[in-house]
Amino acid sequence: MTKPQVTLFWFRRDLRLEDNCSLYHALQEENPVQPIFIFDTQILEELPKKDARVEFIHQEITRLQNEISAHGGTLDVRMGNPIEIWKSLINDYDVKAVWANRDYEPYARERDKEVYDFLNERGIEFKAKKDHVIFEKDEIVKDNGDPYVVFTPYSKLWKKSLLEEHITSCKSENYSNWSRSEAREIPSLKELGFEPTEIEFPSRELDEKVVGKYDETRDLPAVKGTSRMSLHLRFGTVSIRSLVKRANTLNEKYLNELIWRDFYQAILWHFPQVIDSNFNKKYDDIKWRNNEEEFEKWKQGKTGYPVVDAGMRELNQTGFMHNRVRMIVASFLTKHLLIDWRWGEAYFAEKLFDFELASNNGGWQWAAGTGVDAQPYFRIFNPYSQTDKFDKDRKYINRWIPEIDTKYYPNPIIDHKAARERCLEVYKTALS
Repeated sequence: MTKPQVTLFWFRRDLRLEDNCSLYHALQEENPVQPIFIFDTQILEELPKKDARVEFIHQEITRLQNEISAHGGTLDVRMGNPIEIWKSLINDYDVKAVWANRDYEPYARERDKEVYDFLNERGIEFKAKKDHVIFEKDEIVKDNGDPYVVFTPYSKLWKKSLLEEHITSCKSENYSNWSRSEAREIPSLKELGFEPTEIEFPSRELDEKVVGKYDETRDLPAVKGTSRMSLHLRFGTVSIRSLVKRANTLNEKYLNELIWRDFYQAILWHFPQVIDSNFNKKYDDIKWRNNEEEFEKWKQGKTGYPVVDAGMRELNQTGFMHNRVRMIVASFLTKHLLIDWRWGEAYFAEKLFDFELASNNGGWQWAAGTGVDAQPYFRIFNPYSQTDKFDKDRKYINRWIPEIDTKYYPNPIIDHKAARERCLEVYKTALS
């Protein structure tokens, strides 16, 4: 039987048909496009059996399958080690070219290099475009070519460099050059080895009323004051170009948050060692206490600091935590308890449904004072004053801690003043 001649398009962090750069180019090739998705068992095997991200991906892959089917095509979904899957794909199809959008995380870069070499040996071109960010790699750098490690000058050049072409939609949804292959079933969540969660995912639709007031409400965890687009940006179910285009006219503060995302992606590209090392090496001598009992209380939301505990309970129950509260709980873990930021980062990586390596790492190193453009080590968030400023009516706290005013709520794990003094001493010693 003759194998169908196709261009393969590999969905990864771009789970949408609309405004998808590499998909746009793939659909204009001579051969019809056969889309594929790989559930990478090297990643899946490290995850808990109830993982909201896998459930979300499965949900979005099902949506994609239905949308592609409406155009007469079908999505080929497989599970396994990517390189082994590629060996089977070239046996099943007469592959003339492969397209994908670039991924900047260290594991993804290694995976793509292995696939590139495998295809290249067989005379198959593996082509990739920028889609996940507005600016990548060396597009926003200093005059001497060095990467920026401070946000403000990076953001100024980012805004100065932004042209209409950077936010123009790739009209990938307008093309229908799909391979007419037989319909394929998607493995069920159970077949993937996972169970459903009760977590509710935010809408893909941007609430422009919320974004319009973003600068006024973004720090208030008790109100709906943030866009909740982070999950969709993480998995590419919405286009970064569409969000930047709207943010440009709606709210500059929100635009800045999208630029922070590009900034952290650039840091990860230029300094991949930050995934497990301090960006600023002068902090390598910090003597972390790493008390496991205190870490467990922090994870469970039982530190006796209400805003910290509310945040951790929100995370554990919903897979999400408000951004202001993320900063407070990260500062508390690293400064009050003197627990290594890598412990907190790993817990967030396990629990956050919008976990993105670059931003999570950047946020944790910022809180610990060890990263790029980080808060100085002597800036230690006071959970009580943060509460008075951002949750003064205690609505957020009361929502997540029903026992807050009862004998069942624990006393503070440590006195704030004592914790602050201890932190300053430990950091000073490490830096001396």
